[in-house]
Amino acid sequence: MDSKIDKLKKVRHFILAQIEDLNENQLNKVPEGFNNNIAWNLAHLICAQQALCYLRAGLEPKLSMDFYTPFSTNTKPDRFLSLPEIQKIKADFKESIDFLNEDYSGSSYGAYTPSPNILRVYDIEIQSIDEAIEFLLYHEGYHTGTILALTKLVK
Repeated sequence: MDSKIDKLKKVRHFILAQIEDLNENQLNKVPEGFNNNIAWNLAHLICAQQALCYLRAGLEPKLSMDFYTPFSTNTKPDRFLSLPEIQKIKADFKESIDFLNEDYSGSSYGAYTPSPNILRVYDIEIQSIDEAIEFLLYHEGYHTGTILALTKLVK
């Protein structure tokens, strides 16, 4: 496994361990001062990874973007996610990194279209799958901090 992808996998396992004991109400709760919740953050990380590593590379996403598009950048939770939906998100949270590793190892990647949002917000132009994975490490770290803060507030 590529070392960057291995790091992503370890971060995701860490996140899941931190929220393991939370129930669906806690995962859906939006504390005062926040505009999202833990469930949204998990789904957002999946959405970002699928968009950056598949859509921008001209590849078909491995997961249903119909399900994950409501969690894209500049969105917020618009409904209560059921326990089966949360279980799906948690399973996809782990499995999506395994898919990425398989596709990266199999050299499925070629042409890459930079993300205008990342360029606009961060002044970073991502031009390859390697750069996308590097950016994902930052992005996952950012949302890990948010998830940890939310976890303290919903317990």
